[in-house]
Amino acid sequence: MTRNEFPRHELPPPTTKRWVARRKAAVVAAVLAGVITVEEACRRYQLSEEEFLAWQRAFEAHGFSGLRTTRIQSYRRLSC
Repeated sequence: MTRNEFPRHELPPPTTKRWVARRKAAVVAAVLAGVITVEEACRRYQLSEEEFLAWQRAFEAHGFSGLRTTRIQSYRRLSC
C-alpha cells in the first residue's frame, strides 16, 4: 500500500480512546504506507512506541485477527 492508496481521512480521530481492531489496523496501515510516521502516530494517539510496535507485530503475524483484544492471550500462548 502506498501513500496515495491510504487516505489520511481514514485515520481514527486523535481523541480515540476505545481501540477496536479496525482502528488499530488503520493506524498500522497508515504507518506502513508512509502516510504518518511511528513517532507521529504515537504522539497523535498518545501511544507508547512499544504499544504501537506490538500492534504492528500482531498484525504482521496474525493479520487483522491479531489485533482483537480477545485474541491477544491466545496468540501470545502460541508464540511462547
